[in-house]
Amino acid sequence: MAKAKPVLPLPPRGARPRARKAVERLKTEYPAVTELDHQNPWQLVVATILSAQTTDKTVNLVTPKLFSRYPTPADLAAADPAEVEVILKPTGFFRAKTRAIIRCARDLVERFNGQVPRRLEDLVTLQGIGRKTANVILSVGFGVPGFAVDTHVKRLTNRLGLVSTTDPAKIEKQVTKMIPRQEWGGFSLRLILHGRRVCVARRPKCEQCLLNDFCPSSTVRPKPRAKTKHLF
Repeated sequence: MAKAKPVLPLPPRGARPRARKAVERLKTEYPAVTELDHQNPWQLVVATILSAQTTDKTVNLVTPKLFSRYPTPADLAAADPAEVEVILKPTGFFRAKTRAIIRCARDLVERFNGQVPRRLEDLVTLQGIGRKTANVILSVGFGVPGFAVDTHVKRLTNRLGLVSTTDPAKIEKQVTKMIPRQEWGGFSLRLILHGRRVCVARRPKCEQCLLNDFCPSSTVRPKPRAKTKHLF
């Protein structure tokens, strides 16, 4: 007997118009870019894996040395892990990250002729790459529509009342149904930037937010006037 498909929770009321308004507003404030420095899809793959549990700024400090020493997947696939660990140490969890990027490099060499694949179903088979990372690579590296859900996107889509779930896969499915396909990658990247600079986790800067007039979580959103009773 075939398994029933999981039912997505219904999006909050008014989610679709809020999503489309957020897409247009954020376009006026942020470019659709990642803050990870890279020159090609391969470098983006490595930088994105290294960005786990650390800042993009820290990753950008170590990747120039890493890519100078190991410029191609073949170079990194043959690297001495101990030497790679020394370079990656500032990023934290450097032993696990070393194993991940070397294994990923070997996968690319052995299965994809040293080239980063352009399909999500292929990307997620690589070591260290989940659906979120794969969507970043697709949208940023290849210009293919992909909506990446990281901690910032998860937080903002809930605060904006676009979704009522914290499950990344469900968030991705719901949001991509609300906005045009060509906006998926840009919207995700802009939500990440807005989440880092304004809609921060602990103390969101609602007074500075360009979405505060329609965000249901805003602390400065104008409240509707109470209806007055007619006495006569």
